[in-house]
Amino acid sequence: MALSVSNLASSLSSLSFSSQVSQGPTTLSFPRANSAFSLPAKSARRASLSVTATVAAPAEVAEEDDTMELKKYVKSRLPGGFAAQKIIGTGRRKCAIARVVLQEGTGKVIINYRDAKEYLQGNPLWLQYVKVPLVTLGYENSYDVFVKAHGGGLSGQAQAITLGVARALLKVSADHRSPLKKEGLLTRDARVVERKKVGLKKARKAPQFSKR
Repeated sequence: MALSVSNLASSLSSLSFSSQVSQGPTTLSFPRANSAFSLPAKSARRASLSVTATVAAPAEVAEEDDTMELKKYVKSRLPGGFAAQKIIGTGRRKCAIARVVLQEGTGKVIINYRDAKEYLQGNPLWLQYVKVPLVTLGYENSYDVFVKAHGGGLSGQAQAITLGVARALLKVSADHRSPLKKEGLLTRDARVVERKKVGLKKARKAPQFSKR
């Protein structure tokens, strides 16, 4: 009996201890108070983001100002637009189309109201495409080139400008045909991407063959 009484006493003491432990977390409700202090951190982050956006804004404004100045310059040099000019040529390559106007000048090249080096991302090969017809005839510093290009990528547009410049130089003088033709600058490159075929992955690439 003594053992059973002691066992009961020990179990009762353990029950009282567990009840105290279970009641502890219910009485403490302090973690919610910390959520009020997290709000300023979020607002500070948002404020820092807005500050970075305002810092980047002047560069975009400067670029827009440059494009506006180039637009005014092109309109002053080309009264009546591209269609009203006499020395004009149209070049095509893949999906790209370029209308080119030549005027006597110092060798400036403006594509879609932007400097050619900026528009063609400073790629030396694409810049060379644009100037090849002028260099062939020794006119690299004698004519300014104004271009409106659309469609395709930058590589296709650069090659379309080559054909457009060559065709425009024919209107300057018919004697330019033989040197330009000798360099292959008057030939329209008709190569385009071959269409995809039904049942194939690409134009000619087939899925892997499995015998079994």
